[in-house]
Amino acid sequence: MIVGTKKIPKDRIAAVIGRNGDTRRQIESKGHVSLHVDSEAGEVSVVQRDDALKATLTMSVIQAIARGFSPEKAFLLYEEDYSFYVISLREFAKPGSHRISEIKGRLIGRNGRTRQIVEEMTMTHISIYGDTVSIIGDYISIEYGKEAVMRLIAGSKQRTVYQYLEKQVRNIKLKKLEESFR
Repeated sequence: MIVGTKKIPKDRIAAVIGRNGDTRRQIESKGHVSLHVDSEAGEVSVVQRDDALKATLTMSVIQAIARGFSPEKAFLLYEEDYSFYVISLREFAKPGSHRISEIKGRLIGRNGRTRQIVEEMTMTHISIYGDTVSIIGDYISIEYGKEAVMRLIAGSKQRTVYQYLEKQVRNIKLKKLEESFR
């Protein structure tokens, strides 16, 4: 049974397949699915073999790879507490406008430093690809990652966002500790 078909950028098809088909085989194994890849149309169909939940998670893994994540980071979505969130920059600026490039530049920072700091402080993974910003993290960390990204999009200075995150790091660690005892 086909769970779904994802249209992905053609330049990300190779990432889904991997060298000699390795990534594709890993996805099929981890997700208990079969993949049908149409390189011409840029579509990947997920066919469920036995586990409906894993097949659904595979759709998120494919979308994460399509949004610029490495397969290794996308595979985190198969773990119980991890989730995936996409923010469309089109909501904040018209597609192709100079404003989208400006926002992306603020999120990436000089030499990728802003993105790296936000990732480290929130314990998330962030990908800025096309007109989207995507975040992978556990459900506690992802909320702080989203907040930091939204503050940067809204125009807050990087330093102000870092200060906010420094105050929140203790909360993140405390919440994760509480969750581990449940």
